[in-house]
Amino acid sequence: MKRVIMVFFILIAILGFTTVFTVDETRQVVILQFGEPVRIIKTPGLHFKLPAPLQVAQHFDNRLLEYDVSPEEILSKDKKSLIVDNYVRWRIIDPLLFLQTVQTEPIAKTRIDDIVYSELRRELGLHNMSEIITENRELIMETVTKQSAAATKPYGIEVVDVRLKRVDLPQNNEQSIYRRMQAERIRQANKFRSEGEEESQKIKALTDKDKTIILANAYKEAEEVKGEGEAKAVDIYARAFSKDPDFYEFYRTLETYKIILDKKTTLVLPTNSKLFDILNQ
Repeated sequence: MKRVIMVFFILIAILGFTTVFTVDETRQVVILQFGEPVRIIKTPGLHFKLPAPLQVAQHFDNRLLEYDVSPEEILSKDKKSLIVDNYVRWRIIDPLLFLQTVQTEPIAKTRIDDIVYSELRRELGLHNMSEIITENRELIMETVTKQSAAATKPYGIEVVDVRLKRVDLPQNNEQSIYRRMQAERIRQANKFRSEGEEESQKIKALTDKDKTIILANAYKEAEEVKGEGEAKAVDIYARAFSKDPDFYEFYRTLETYKIILDKKTTLVLPTNSKLFDILNQ
């Protein structure tokens, strides 16, 4: 009787182990009954199923996964060979569809590799090397991500992000590309210098023109003021002379003495000189 009870409890325990299972929050499960899917479980916790081999639980990852794609050579629109190294972030969104199509993660990565490389090659072939390296890189990768996500959806896979880690030139033409880039930069620099020199000459010419006009106007105004002053002086002299010609002549003679005579000057005058007349008096 005790043996029967022990066998009963052993059977109960075995039944419990084969019917009760837990689903981790990082996993999702497909329940198969005789190889046919009957239920999908995405809620973490304790769950029940029929004992094997009636029902079997297939576990799949529910997290965001990352796949580092091997570097590949791709040709750009301007016929430049590029070594592209990228990675892919993806997840299983439909475990049943995933099981029915690719079944395992290694096979899924192979399909992702094929699809992403195909989309990269097609999209990068529409752009020049300069756009891929700098200008439109983000937009290009967004387009590749959308197209890859659409292509992997029939496999129960969602491609969340495709990113370029590195874009290199093949070793055999690196130096020639660098030399062409250097020559292009030198050409651009010379062009900018030439344009700057031309602009400098324009500014200098305009400045010289303004300077000449300003000096001419200033000289004109100075001559006008000088002429007005001389005219006023002549008028004053004329009015002074007309009031007392003798005194005016005497005053002008004294002014002349002041200009031409000093302590070291010896003056020789003829007797009929007007200058001598004042000194003689």
